Amino acid sequence: MKIIIEGAGQVGSHLAKMLSIEGSDITVLDDDPERIRALATSADVTTVLGPNSSIGLLRDAGCASADLFIAVNPFKNQSVNIVSALLAKKLGAKRVIARIDDENYLAPENKLLFKDMGLDLVFYPEKSASDEILGMLRHSASTDSMDFARGKLQLAVFKLDDDSPLLDMNVKEFAHKVKEQKEDAEFRIVAISRGGKTIIPSYDTGFKYHDYLYIISLRDAMSTLIKYVGKDQIEIRRVMILGGSEIGVMVAGRLAAQKLDEVKLIEIDPKRCRTLSAALPSEVNVTCGDARDSDFLLEEDLKGYQAVLAVTGNDEVNILTCVAAKKMGVPRVIAQVENLDYIRLAEEMGVDSVVNKKLITASRIYKFTLSDKVRSVRYMSGTDAEVLEYTAAPGSKVTRDILKNIDFPPDAIIGGIIRGGDTFIAVGHTRIEPYDRVAVFALPDAVKEVDKLFK
Repeated sequence: MKIIIEGAGQVGSHLAKMLSIEGSDITVLDDDPERIRALATSADVTTVLGPNSSIGLLRDAGCASADLFIAVNPFKNQSVNIVSALLAKKLGAKRVIARIDDENYLAPENKLLFKDMGLDLVFYPEKSASDEILGMLRHSASTDSMDFARGKLQLAVFKLDDDSPLLDMNVKEFAHKVKEQKEDAEFRIVAISRGGKTIIPSYDTGFKYHDYLYIISLRDAMSTLIKYVGKDQIEIRRVMILGGSEIGVMVAGRLAAQKLDEVKLIEIDPKRCRTLSAALPSEVNVTCGDARDSDFLLEEDLKGYQAVLAVTGNDEVNILTCVAAKKMGVPRVIAQVENLDYIRLAEEMGVDSVVNKKLITASRIYKFTLSDKVRSVRYMSGTDAEVLEYTAAPGSKVTRDILKNIDFPPDAIIGGIIRGGDTFIAVGHTRIEPYDRVAVFALPDAVKEVDKLFK
């Protein structure tokens, strides 16, 4: 696949590296010599230095034969991305994507307008990150989660602590224990992340301290699973947000609409504090102060909050303040971490959940490199694997026999199936029918093979 990326900032560079590993032909355009030089030395991609939105540059880069054009220029005003994507479409690019920085563009009528103009996708990473954080607050017992069919089918990630009741069990024993409690509990452990490696488990795979379990289940079974994993669903009524970044402001505004007992946002810059105090709903308590100062946080009653979100824009500050908050007794801490190398470190240090804009963006865009049978793609925390939701095409290989007779890649597993109004967990004797929506967990080297089975 021939892919052109305009913009070699953090998001563009991450996409270039990820997609080049997948075997795509990647060309990256940017007008900043330093960004181009840094990317050229760290990724197997073609780099081109030149002015953004230049028709000549886009034509010379090969837009006429591009399968996908991605505009992610790292500007404050990202309307240039829309212009670049539209030009690329007119020059012949099959599909075009643009990063935006205005939430109003995501209104249904505006998305339809962009579609009519030729844009296949507009995305706002900060908005997507705020959606992730709100989901993490709703599913407070897990480190990450994903819903299918409006929550009828759920995928949750659980970290096994040193007091977890699962540590002396294997997959089969755990399944038996849960069935004893709730006979009709339908679930499946689709993966275990251990020491940075992801395992597709068998029945005799044992659990270990600090494992991350990826469990897909029907909604009715999730509360039983949470109990047996040794976690508690926390009722979150007071939330402290550290950092008045775009993400922090979006989350604060949306939490205010939920009528919580308190939403407090702490920002270090006095001028920014005054701006946010005027712009945010009155339900948000904007306070000026340094999130790195533990004495200040204690004065602000940190221990009285059920959740702390650290979104300052500085990874180190976010991680350390979350670790400190956890040690002070805050039940739920979430950190924005943009350095991919720090994500595992943050989790090992006790941060409950991590949000990364680059991974969220990669999930949205990676979908466009697969077949049109993919409904969604999601990278989950703690693993390099992907969760994909497919619609099974009539006549596709995956519909021709029961699952145990399908030559399914060993590094992938089908978790659940949505058929009309019914939802169920897949087992060996399950047969996928045309137009079923299917949740698949797959390691990177298996994704292309899985994709072929659903075409």
